[in-house]
Amino acid sequence: MQKILLFLLWALVPAAALAQADLAYLIADRVFLKDKGILIAEGAVEVWQNDTRLLATRVVYDRTADRLEITGPMRLEDGEGLVLIAAEADLSTDFRTGLLRGVRMIMDDQLQLAAADARRNQDGFTQLRSVVASSCQVCEQGSPPVWEIRARSVLHDHEAQQLYFEHAQLRVMDTPVFYLPRLRLPDPSLKRARGFLIPQLDSSTLLGFGIKLPYFIPMGDHADLTLTPYLSPVTSTLQMRLRRAFLNGDIRVEGAISKDSLEEKARGFLDATGQFDLRDHMHLNFDLQMVSDDAYLSEYDFSKSDRLESGIALTRILDKNFSQAEITHFESLRDSENNATQPTFLGRLEHRTSTSGPRGLGTLRYSALATGFYRTSDENVDGRDMWRLHADAAWLGQKTVGQGLRFGWTLGVSAERIMTRQDDTVPDLVNQITPAAGVTLRWPLIRTSQTGARHLVEPVAQLGWTGGTRNETVSDESIIQEFDEGNLLSLSRFPATDRYERGAQAVTGVRWSRYDALGWSSSLTLGRVWRNESNDAFTQTSGLRGTRSDWLVATKYSNTQGLSLAARGLFDGLTSAKSAEARATWATENASMDASYVLEIADPDENRSVTQSEWSISGAYDVTRNWTASTNWRYDLSADEVALAGFGLDYRNECVDVGFSVSRRFTSSSTVDPSTRFGLTVTLKGFSTGGQASPDLRTCRP
Repeated sequence: MQKILLFLLWALVPAAALAQADLAYLIADRVFLKDKGILIAEGAVEVWQNDTRLLATRVVYDRTADRLEITGPMRLEDGEGLVLIAAEADLSTDFRTGLLRGVRMIMDDQLQLAAADARRNQDGFTQLRSVVASSCQVCEQGSPPVWEIRARSVLHDHEAQQLYFEHAQLRVMDTPVFYLPRLRLPDPSLKRARGFLIPQLDSSTLLGFGIKLPYFIPMGDHADLTLTPYLSPVTSTLQMRLRRAFLNGDIRVEGAISKDSLEEKARGFLDATGQFDLRDHMHLNFDLQMVSDDAYLSEYDFSKSDRLESGIALTRILDKNFSQAEITHFESLRDSENNATQPTFLGRLEHRTSTSGPRGLGTLRYSALATGFYRTSDENVDGRDMWRLHADAAWLGQKTVGQGLRFGWTLGVSAERIMTRQDDTVPDLVNQITPAAGVTLRWPLIRTSQTGARHLVEPVAQLGWTGGTRNETVSDESIIQEFDEGNLLSLSRFPATDRYERGAQAVTGVRWSRYDALGWSSSLTLGRVWRNESNDAFTQTSGLRGTRSDWLVATKYSNTQGLSLAARGLFDGLTSAKSAEARATWATENASMDASYVLEIADPDENRSVTQSEWSISGAYDVTRNWTASTNWRYDLSADEVALAGFGLDYRNECVDVGFSVSRRFTSSSTVDPSTRFGLTVTLKGFSTGGQASPDLRTCRP
């Protein structure tokens, strides 16, 4: 039968109330008037009022009582993610009050509540009786859901977006787990709900078996506080996280305080960070890190850091200008380092600018720098304090000449003033002027093969000279150097300007790249430096000591299947490597892997008394649609022992996420002992605290 489109629900409303009523629209197969003021709609009935939509088999409108008698199956959608499905209902014309029988409430397409009946009132409350709640998919074969909450009644506060359970029982696979006389949970539409978050079970050989129970406290729309008590037979700990967002930045404060049997005094840490965008392109960043003792962060698995860094920096970045002022404090947690004799305070003031070169050729760059290092020790030599003023100007450019030959040049000069205090082994004041010049030739050669692969071969050569003589001061910045592709063509390969490579030098190298038509690519770089005089300021393993450097060899490979390889090494001859590193990453839809290798031979100049050689591997694999296994492993080849090992197993479906992890740290020191840690988390999805449910992860069998 042809459907009939009517505007009768609002047309029958008395004219005096018409101005206050929202318009309602109705579509049905049959519509007729039975008695005065009684309208009956039958057959595929649809009613709209604002964002609310009603689907039913039969609707009877009583004008006198201003009520709707609805025969189901019926479906009521409020336009805000709430769906009510019922066998029958008696509702007001605005659908906000009334009684529904044989009801199922679906919230935000995630959480389902089945009840014998539901009563709605004008204050925005829905009272459900004899309720079963779950975000798990319930199959027709009768198998129970993974979890469900059964309650005598549930009150849904639509405005506060809260669910209040009375006499609630949690069941797992239809087995009762625990009972709560009252339970409050946020509904799925609430993104920031006050209350307890997902608990975590944690066990370690140092701290014993314990439980973490986070409690989330929203503080308006732009701030929140999370307090996490952690209790075990060994410790009583309270963790804290405070977040606050502003119009121009944000701050984050994390910390903990503990009373345990490992130490007699209270222990704790604090980590506060913040960033703000100020006017005139200014940026403010700060970080504050504090800890009660060297072992606390590692024993409680709060952080892997063995050095703490606190500071504040003010930065201004424009198109061709960079300015920064910063003060930093360092604190070492390593057994081998004494904070009193380390440069614990650093002050830095820097400005860089650039402009076009003469006649538009190249770029003119200018910079000014002031740095200071302060040690708390008052002893001679060990308590050395230094201040350095630096200014330089350079002209850099590049031009392509005949046959594709690219000619580049560098011409510059720098001036420095270095002041030293509490070290009678070096002069108190040193002034130096350092001129430098260099020319570079590149000849990129490109060829395309018959298969469509493109090859690039680029030989490169550089001649450079840096004037002046080496000063007699001690370096606090260029302590460790690294020779790589980034500084192959630099006139000085020290990481800071408190040291220079002086004299004449020559660089030769070649870069080869291949870009295959199938999408994979590879590259190889070779390079070496020759000098007229050696510089023993370079460490033994830097690859730069002597009149000729080690061979720098670097290679990369990547393909469209998610595999990426990179390796770099410094070789003194064909087989003797002073340092080497390699990394492989692989990522697909259901697997990922990251492996790395590092080799550093013994070098007293870098406080490394023995050779360090280590493998590390981490990865994850989706064993099935719901199960994911992960692992991480670090092996010390020099000591021939495992340094760290860990394993994790995660199960997830549309309504639950269970994670189990175990890790073992085998290394030890005077402050940190070997330990094993277990972790277990269970997340019930569908509530605001549990994350969004994923209904497509599990299907019912036919």
